Amino acid sequence: MAVDASPSALAALRDHAPDEPVVMLNLLRFAPGGRDTYADYMRGAAPFLQQYGGELVYAGEAGDALVAEEGQEWDAVLVIRYVSRDAFVRMVSDPGYQEVSTLRGRALSEAVLQPTVPWRGRGER
Repeated sequence: MAVDASPSALAALRDHAPDEPVVMLNLLRFAPGGRDTYADYMRGAAPFLQQYGGELVYAGEAGDALVAEEGQEWDAVLVIRYVSRDAFVRMVSDPGYQEVSTLRGRALSEAVLQPTVPWRGRGER
């Protein structure tokens, strides 16, 4: 299962309104023993998040799903705000971050990384 964005997905993210802020929803499923490895990743990634203007808005353990199909339950949720889509792409392209992100790859068996933007107004998308 995928845990990292493909180069084409990163290019598409960057090319669509590169200067607009983006909030990334992270849904995480840990590999066996992955929680501790993910904690190591978070410590190593923190300086890059700060350097590129990211902010951890929320991190939490996922509880039992109230509404979900079988196989849709997750172990943890993170919400991270980035100053721009371009800043996110620059961060994940940074060679130092890429070195640290190998921990993320080992920690996870599956992930969803979903960019989000605020609704513009009531009923609009």
